[in-house]
Amino acid sequence: MAIDCDGCTDDVTSSGPASDLDAAVALFHSLSDGTRLGIVRRLSRGEARVADLVEELGMAQSTVSAHVACLRDCNLVQGRPQGRQVFYSLARPELMDLLTAAETLLAATGNAVALCPNYGTDAG
Repeated sequence: MAIDCDGCTDDVTSSGPASDLDAAVALFHSLSDGTRLGIVRRLSRGEARVADLVEELGMAQSTVSAHVACLRDCNLVQGRPQGRQVFYSLARPELMDLLTAAETLLAATGNAVALCPNYGTDAG
């Protein structure tokens, strides 16, 4: 499985007003993966090591590490070394405000985005 965080702005190459959206596109792209979103949700409850995330998410260590690295590269997650371990946490508390707003929007739309032909759960 390839995880490409460097490509967060692949489709945004224009200049002018649209380029002002580049950072927002990259932010939402970094959160568009279910594993990364699960990591962020877990870290909203407090610090965790990759080993903790592996156990809770039930995924391979290499996969979780790659997703944590992506979130770290986007400055959404930060690591605090302690001995031979690294404890990860959210770098910005505002991220939780964004996720709360997203949950509110999903509730208000009746989760209609799940039925979206382009991005819904059945979209191919």
